[in-house]
Amino acid sequence: MQPENFLTHTLRNHPQGNAVTRILAAAMQAVAPERLSYPHLQEILQKQDGEIFVLGLGKAAQAMTLPLARSLADRPHLGLLIPKQAPTYAPAGFELIPGGHPVPDENSLRAGLRALELVSGLGQDDLLLCLISGGGSALMTAPHPSLSLDDLQTLTSALLDCGARIDEINILRRHLDRVKGGGLARAAYPARVVSYILSDVVGSPLEAIASGPTAPDPTSKEDALGVLAKYDLTGKAPAAIVRTLENAPETPKPGEGLFERVENIIVGSNALAAQAALRQAKADGFHPEFLGDTWQGEAREAANSLCAFMKNPQAKRPFCLVAGGETTVSVRGNGLGGRNQELALAAVAELAELENVLLVTLATDGEDGPTAAAGAVVSGGTFQRAQALGLDPPDFLERNDSYSFFKALGDGLCPGPSGTNVNDLTFLFAF
Repeated sequence: MQPENFLTHTLRNHPQGNAVTRILAAAMQAVAPERLSYPHLQEILQKQDGEIFVLGLGKAAQAMTLPLARSLADRPHLGLLIPKQAPTYAPAGFELIPGGHPVPDENSLRAGLRALELVSGLGQDDLLLCLISGGGSALMTAPHPSLSLDDLQTLTSALLDCGARIDEINILRRHLDRVKGGGLARAAYPARVVSYILSDVVGSPLEAIASGPTAPDPTSKEDALGVLAKYDLTGKAPAAIVRTLENAPETPKPGEGLFERVENIIVGSNALAAQAALRQAKADGFHPEFLGDTWQGEAREAANSLCAFMKNPQAKRPFCLVAGGETTVSVRGNGLGGRNQELALAAVAELAELENVLLVTLATDGEDGPTAAAGAVVSGGTFQRAQALGLDPPDFLERNDSYSFFKALGDGLCPGPSGTNVNDLTFLFAF
């Protein structure tokens, strides 16, 4: 993505707007799938005598798969591509099944069953190459026989609405699905499995990214039941969910022999994008600082904590602080938005009348919730400008209607789908 993709009303009219957009673009460019490297890939392919199978899964599936497809142009192979949006084409030798997101749909089910079919029956000399990115948990599903797709859809929607963290949601997904929590690796055994992974999860635990289809699962069914209890869903979730957690086999665990044939490699992450942004910020004359990539919890609470950094009178200006992670939203109203826009909306009152500050939120996949925006831009004058237009920020926040608020101001950040996904970034500027 180029800097001009990030221009909003405020950034077009701000003296440092071009510098800010260069910093945002640097973060995105650092984790563009075409810039990722796949360690040892050529060595792996040169030594491969058996059949080659490829699974591309997630929001970055197409962009991650294309370079690999070129490497395999003269090698017989069979591939399955499971993206979020339908690409204009699939590489030669690849079947294409776009899945549903954030709630799995019939296509997700078809993709999951096809993935199991692809890897079942592989031999010891065969190779399964997986290109995994965020969003894969919803895009591919193969529920245990005791569950229906409707059961999973109902549970997923309830978890998203109650503000459950993504790592907690994925604990449940791993124990309710045959392709998650190491299930795909188990189905592919004894073939060799090499997974190149673009992380969209705080801390990059392998079992959490796309719910870990080729990674051992350190959690138990009891942990999954604990998530239901924490959010008071034990008696509200479909009865088949609880029965399955009580009776289904456990997921493959660390130390099991099948993982001796599996290699999981992280090729991109939130921290990589943040560090690229900080390098660009320094080049543009800012004092850069990384606030870590573990920001979680309610978006509104994260906004309060992040805005406190903007109010520090001792901070040396101009500064650019970058925070990474993934917050959540407990849905109370019937508005439209996502966690990044909600965080930005909560910051509007916090930053009201502060001079020479900007807060920018960005979902690195280019999409925040079910909206066309990836985040939003807030300045110290946003509150006053909203009131002049007859918009009441607390009212929009109460209704979870952040998208409508920032659309009216022209400050929704709308770069379009990025083809990558390494979680969320928040940028704090003071001039």
